[in-house]
Amino acid sequence: MDTDRMNSLDHPWLPAGFRTRLVDTNGTRLAVTVGGDGPPLVLMHGWPQTSRIWRHVMPALAERFTVVAPDLRGTGASDLAEDGYRKLDQVEDMRGLLTTLNLAGPAVVAGHDIGATVAFAWALAHPADLSAVVLLDPLLPGLGLEEAMNVAEGGMWHFGFFMAPHLPEMLFDGHELEFFTATFTAMSNAGTFDQADLETYADAYRGRARLRGGFEHYRTMLRDGADTRRLLEQQSVAVPVLVMRAGAHEPVGPDVLAQHVKNLTVVSAPTGHFIAEEAPDWFVATLNDFLA
Repeated sequence: MDTDRMNSLDHPWLPAGFRTRLVDTNGTRLAVTVGGDGPPLVLMHGWPQTSRIWRHVMPALAERFTVVAPDLRGTGASDLAEDGYRKLDQVEDMRGLLTTLNLAGPAVVAGHDIGATVAFAWALAHPADLSAVVLLDPLLPGLGLEEAMNVAEGGMWHFGFFMAPHLPEMLFDGHELEFFTATFTAMSNAGTFDQADLETYADAYRGRARLRGGFEHYRTMLRDGADTRRLLEQQSVAVPVLVMRAGAHEPVGPDVLAQHVKNLTVVSAPTGHFIAEEAPDWFVATLNDFLA
Protein backbone atom coordinates (compact mmCIF):
# COMPACT_ATOMS: atom_id res chain seq x y z
CA MET A 1 0.00 0.00 0.00
CA ASP A 2 1.13 3.57 -0.73
CA THR A 3 1.48 4.84 2.83
CA ASP A 4 2.57 8.28 1.63
CA ARG A 5 -0.99 8.86 0.41
CA MET A 6 -2.80 7.52 3.47
CA ASN A 7 -3.54 8.78 6.92
CA SER A 8 -5.12 6.80 9.72
CA LEU A 9 -8.53 7.77 11.11
CA ASP A 10 -10.10 6.56 14.32
CA HIS A 11 -13.84 5.87 14.41
CA PRO A 12 -15.46 4.77 17.67
CA TRP A 13 -17.56 2.20 15.79
CA LEU A 14 -14.64 0.38 14.13
CA PRO A 15 -14.64 -3.38 14.79
CA ALA A 16 -11.44 -4.96 16.06
CA GLY A 17 -8.92 -5.56 13.29
CA PHE A 18 -10.19 -2.74 11.04
CA ARG A 19 -8.54 0.57 10.20
CA THR A 20 -9.81 3.61 8.34
CA ARG A 21 -7.44 5.42 5.99
CA LEU A 22 -7.61 8.36 3.62
CA VAL A 23 -6.79 7.28 0.07
CA ASP A 24 -6.30 9.47 -3.01
CA THR A 25 -8.23 8.15 -6.00
CA ASN A 26 -9.61 9.60 -9.25
CA GLY A 27 -9.06 13.21 -8.27
CA THR A 28 -10.52 13.05 -4.77
CA ARG A 29 -9.69 11.59 -1.38
CA LEU A 30 -11.88 8.88 0.14
CA ALA A 31 -12.01 7.56 3.67
CA VAL A 32 -11.95 3.76 3.48
CA THR A 33 -12.21 1.15 6.21
CA VAL A 34 -10.25 -2.05 5.56
CA GLY A 35 -9.88 -5.33 7.42
CA GLY A 36 -9.70 -9.08 6.97
CA ASP A 37 -7.91 -11.30 4.51
CA GLY A 38 -8.80 -12.89 1.20
CA PRO A 39 -10.28 -11.61 -2.07
CA PRO A 40 -11.65 -8.07 -1.96
CA LEU A 41 -15.26 -7.40 -0.95
CA VAL A 42 -16.26 -3.78 -1.57
CA LEU A 43 -19.18 -2.51 0.53
CA MET A 44 -20.82 0.75 -0.60
CA HIS A 45 -23.33 2.56 1.57
CA GLY A 46 -26.40 4.59 0.63
CA TRP A 47 -27.83 7.97 1.57
CA PRO A 48 -28.01 9.41 4.22
CA GLN A 49 -25.41 7.12 5.74
CA THR A 50 -21.68 6.31 5.69
CA SER A 51 -19.52 3.18 5.77
CA ARG A 52 -20.67 2.82 9.39
CA ILE A 53 -23.69 0.89 8.13
CA TRP A 54 -21.51 -2.20 7.68
CA ARG A 55 -20.11 -2.27 11.24
CA HIS A 56 -22.23 -5.23 12.36
CA VAL A 57 -21.30 -7.44 9.39
CA MET A 58 -17.63 -6.54 8.93
CA PRO A 59 -16.14 -9.03 11.44
CA ALA A 60 -17.94 -12.05 9.96
CA LEU A 61 -17.16 -11.04 6.38
CA ALA A 62 -13.50 -10.44 7.25
CA GLU A 63 -13.12 -14.15 7.98
CA ARG A 64 -13.40 -14.77 4.25
CA PHE A 65 -12.63 -11.48 2.50
CA THR A 66 -10.54 -8.37 2.62
CA VAL A 67 -13.40 -6.01 3.42
CA VAL A 68 -13.17 -2.56 1.81
CA ALA A 69 -15.83 -0.10 2.98
CA PRO A 70 -15.42 3.46 1.66
CA ASP A 71 -17.32 6.60 2.45
CA LEU A 72 -18.57 7.51 -1.01
CA ARG A 73 -17.41 10.69 -2.72
CA GLY A 74 -18.53 13.76 -0.78
CA THR A 75 -19.84 11.84 2.25
CA GLY A 76 -18.64 10.84 5.70
CA ALA A 77 -14.93 11.48 6.22
CA SER A 78 -14.24 11.63 2.47
CA ASP A 79 -13.40 14.94 0.83
CA LEU A 80 -16.17 17.29 -0.29
CA ALA A 81 -15.71 16.85 -4.02
CA GLU A 82 -17.13 19.56 -6.28
CA ASP A 83 -18.09 17.11 -9.01
CA GLY A 84 -17.55 13.53 -10.17
CA TYR A 85 -20.80 12.13 -8.72
CA ARG A 86 -21.90 10.46 -11.95
CA LYS A 87 -22.00 6.74 -11.15
CA LEU A 88 -19.55 5.78 -13.88
CA ASP A 89 -17.12 8.31 -12.40
CA GLN A 90 -17.58 6.77 -8.96
CA VAL A 91 -16.82 3.36 -10.44
CA GLU A 92 -13.42 4.82 -11.26
CA ASP A 93 -13.18 5.99 -7.62
CA MET A 94 -13.57 2.37 -6.55
CA ARG A 95 -11.20 0.95 -9.15
CA GLY A 96 -8.51 3.43 -8.16
CA LEU A 97 -9.10 2.62 -4.52
CA LEU A 98 -8.43 -1.10 -5.06
CA THR A 99 -5.34 -0.30 -7.12
CA THR A 100 -3.90 1.96 -4.42
CA LEU A 101 -4.66 -0.66 -1.76
CA ASN A 102 -2.91 -3.23 -3.97
CA LEU A 103 -5.91 -5.54 -3.88
CA ALA A 104 -6.14 -7.83 -6.87
CA GLY A 105 -9.55 -8.86 -8.16
CA PRO A 106 -11.91 -10.02 -9.21
CA ALA A 107 -13.88 -8.44 -6.37
CA VAL A 108 -17.30 -8.99 -4.90
CA VAL A 109 -19.19 -5.71 -4.64
CA ALA A 110 -22.24 -5.06 -2.47
CA GLY A 111 -24.11 -1.77 -2.59
CA HIS A 112 -27.05 -0.41 -0.64
CA ASP A 113 -29.32 2.30 -2.02
CA ILE A 114 -27.01 4.85 -3.77
CA GLY A 115 -24.18 2.34 -3.39
CA ALA A 116 -26.24 -0.14 -5.41
CA THR A 117 -26.36 2.27 -8.33
CA VAL A 118 -22.56 2.48 -8.32
CA ALA A 119 -22.27 -1.31 -8.02
CA PHE A 120 -24.57 -1.90 -11.00
CA ALA A 121 -22.71 0.69 -13.09
CA TRP A 122 -19.48 -1.15 -12.25
CA ALA A 123 -20.94 -4.44 -13.48
CA LEU A 124 -21.97 -2.77 -16.73
CA ALA A 125 -18.77 -0.85 -17.42
CA HIS A 126 -16.08 -3.25 -16.16
CA PRO A 127 -17.52 -6.74 -15.64
CA ALA A 128 -14.07 -8.37 -15.64
CA ASP A 129 -13.32 -6.55 -12.38
CA LEU A 130 -16.06 -8.40 -10.51
CA SER A 131 -16.97 -11.93 -9.53
CA ALA A 132 -20.42 -11.08 -8.09
CA VAL A 133 -22.69 -8.11 -7.37
CA VAL A 134 -25.13 -7.73 -4.46
CA LEU A 135 -27.77 -4.98 -4.59
CA LEU A 136 -29.54 -4.09 -1.35
CA ASP A 137 -33.00 -2.59 -1.90
CA PRO A 138 -32.00 -0.91 -5.16
CA LEU A 139 -33.74 1.59 -7.39
CA LEU A 140 -31.62 1.75 -10.52
CA PRO A 141 -31.38 4.68 -12.94
CA GLY A 142 -32.47 3.57 -16.37
CA LEU A 143 -34.23 0.48 -15.02
CA GLY A 144 -37.34 1.76 -13.30
CA LEU A 145 -36.10 4.66 -11.20
CA GLU A 146 -37.48 7.30 -13.55
CA GLU A 147 -40.95 5.75 -13.34
CA ALA A 148 -40.72 5.31 -9.55
CA MET A 149 -39.93 9.01 -9.07
CA ASN A 150 -42.79 10.25 -11.27
CA VAL A 151 -44.89 12.17 -8.74
CA ALA A 152 -47.61 12.77 -11.33
CA GLU A 153 -48.43 9.08 -11.01
CA GLY A 154 -47.90 8.75 -7.27
CA GLY A 155 -44.15 8.26 -7.40
CA MET A 156 -41.63 9.11 -4.69
CA TRP A 157 -41.27 12.86 -4.26
CA HIS A 158 -37.83 13.02 -2.74
CA PHE A 159 -35.80 12.11 -5.83
CA GLY A 160 -36.81 15.19 -7.80
CA PHE A 161 -36.53 17.40 -4.73
CA PHE A 162 -33.01 16.20 -3.93
CA MET A 163 -32.01 16.77 -7.56
CA ALA A 164 -32.89 20.47 -7.35
CA PRO A 165 -29.76 22.62 -6.99
CA HIS A 166 -29.20 24.49 -3.71
CA LEU A 167 -32.76 24.19 -2.38
CA PRO A 168 -32.69 20.97 -0.29
CA GLU A 169 -29.46 21.82 1.53
CA MET A 170 -30.85 25.28 2.32
CA LEU A 171 -34.03 23.83 3.82
CA PHE A 172 -32.44 20.91 5.69
CA ASP A 173 -29.59 22.97 7.14
CA GLY A 174 -30.21 23.01 10.89
CA HIS A 175 -32.90 20.33 10.64
CA GLU A 176 -30.74 17.29 9.81
CA LEU A 177 -31.64 15.28 12.91
CA GLU A 178 -35.36 15.95 12.52
CA PHE A 179 -35.40 14.84 8.91
CA PHE A 180 -33.16 11.82 9.38
CA THR A 181 -35.16 10.67 12.41
CA ALA A 182 -38.36 10.75 10.36
CA THR A 183 -36.72 8.99 7.43
CA PHE A 184 -35.01 6.23 9.40
CA THR A 185 -38.08 5.59 11.55
CA ALA A 186 -40.41 5.30 8.57
CA MET A 187 -38.15 2.94 6.61
CA SER A 188 -36.87 0.50 9.24
CA ASN A 189 -38.09 -2.04 11.75
CA ALA A 190 -38.82 -0.53 15.14
CA GLY A 191 -35.82 -0.41 17.46
CA THR A 192 -33.15 -0.62 14.78
CA PHE A 193 -31.75 2.86 15.40
CA ASP A 194 -31.32 4.44 18.80
CA GLN A 195 -30.82 8.14 19.42
CA ALA A 196 -27.05 7.83 19.24
CA ASP A 197 -27.29 6.20 15.79
CA LEU A 198 -29.55 8.95 14.51
CA GLU A 199 -27.33 11.70 15.88
CA THR A 200 -24.23 10.08 14.37
CA TYR A 201 -25.71 10.00 10.87
CA ALA A 202 -27.13 13.50 11.24
CA ASP A 203 -23.69 14.77 12.27
CA ALA A 204 -22.16 13.17 9.18
CA TYR A 205 -24.38 15.37 6.97
CA ARG A 206 -24.61 18.46 9.16
CA GLY A 207 -24.34 21.81 7.40
CA ARG A 208 -24.90 22.87 3.81
CA ALA A 209 -21.56 21.64 2.50
CA ARG A 210 -22.05 18.08 3.78
CA LEU A 211 -25.71 18.03 2.78
CA ARG A 212 -24.69 19.07 -0.72
CA GLY A 213 -22.22 16.17 -0.84
CA GLY A 214 -25.14 13.82 -0.27
CA PHE A 215 -27.58 15.44 -2.68
CA GLU A 216 -25.02 15.51 -5.49
CA HIS A 217 -25.43 11.73 -5.73
CA TYR A 218 -29.04 12.35 -6.79
CA ARG A 219 -28.32 15.21 -9.16
CA THR A 220 -26.60 12.94 -11.70
CA MET A 221 -29.31 10.27 -11.79
CA LEU A 222 -30.97 11.27 -15.05
CA ARG A 223 -27.57 11.16 -16.73
CA ASP A 224 -26.86 7.87 -14.91
CA GLY A 225 -30.03 6.44 -16.41
CA ALA A 226 -28.93 7.44 -19.89
CA ASP A 227 -25.55 5.79 -19.23
CA THR A 228 -27.26 2.58 -18.13
CA ARG A 229 -29.49 2.40 -21.19
CA ARG A 230 -26.54 3.08 -23.50
CA LEU A 231 -24.40 0.36 -21.95
CA LEU A 232 -27.26 -2.17 -21.94
CA GLU A 233 -27.66 -1.63 -25.68
CA GLN A 234 -24.13 -3.02 -26.01
CA GLN A 235 -24.27 -6.03 -23.70
CA SER A 236 -26.13 -7.79 -20.93
CA VAL A 237 -24.77 -8.13 -17.41
CA ALA A 238 -22.77 -11.36 -17.24
CA VAL A 239 -21.70 -11.03 -13.59
CA PRO A 240 -23.95 -12.97 -11.16
CA VAL A 241 -26.28 -10.54 -9.37
CA LEU A 242 -28.14 -10.96 -6.08
CA VAL A 243 -30.96 -8.53 -5.28
CA MET A 244 -32.11 -8.25 -1.66
CA ARG A 245 -35.62 -6.83 -1.67
CA ALA A 246 -36.70 -5.15 1.54
CA GLY A 247 -39.86 -4.01 3.24
CA ALA A 248 -42.47 -1.75 1.69
CA HIS A 249 -39.84 0.10 -0.34
CA GLU A 250 -40.19 -1.76 -3.62
CA PRO A 251 -36.93 -1.89 -5.60
CA VAL A 252 -36.63 -2.35 -9.31
CA GLY A 253 -38.72 -5.36 -10.25
CA PRO A 254 -36.93 -8.64 -10.94
CA ASP A 255 -38.76 -8.92 -14.25
CA VAL A 256 -37.04 -5.74 -15.43
CA LEU A 257 -33.59 -6.85 -14.27
CA ALA A 258 -34.07 -10.36 -15.65
CA GLN A 259 -34.19 -8.89 -19.15
CA HIS A 260 -30.62 -7.68 -18.75
CA VAL A 261 -28.92 -9.91 -16.16
CA LYS A 262 -27.97 -13.41 -17.26
CA ASN A 263 -27.55 -14.82 -13.73
CA LEU A 264 -30.04 -13.15 -11.35
CA THR A 265 -31.10 -14.21 -7.85
CA VAL A 266 -33.77 -12.31 -5.91
CA VAL A 267 -34.49 -12.77 -2.20
CA SER A 268 -36.72 -10.94 0.27
CA ALA A 269 -35.16 -9.61 3.47
CA PRO A 270 -37.06 -9.67 6.79
CA THR A 271 -36.37 -5.96 7.17
CA GLY A 272 -37.13 -2.45 6.15
CA HIS A 273 -34.79 -0.49 3.91
CA PHE A 274 -31.62 -0.77 6.06
CA ILE A 275 -30.89 -4.47 5.63
CA ALA A 276 -27.32 -4.75 6.96
CA GLU A 277 -28.20 -2.90 10.16
CA GLU A 278 -31.62 -4.42 10.73
CA ALA A 279 -30.67 -8.07 10.13
CA PRO A 280 -26.86 -8.41 10.02
CA ASP A 281 -26.82 -12.19 10.62
CA TRP A 282 -29.37 -12.73 7.85
CA PHE A 283 -27.36 -10.53 5.51
CA VAL A 284 -24.10 -12.41 6.11
CA ALA A 285 -25.72 -15.84 5.79
CA THR A 286 -27.57 -14.88 2.60
CA LEU A 287 -24.46 -13.37 1.05
CA ASN A 288 -22.39 -16.45 1.87
CA ASP A 289 -25.06 -18.78 0.47
CA PHE A 290 -25.18 -16.82 -2.76
CA LEU A 291 -21.43 -16.79 -3.18
CA ALA A 292 -21.21 -20.50 -2.44
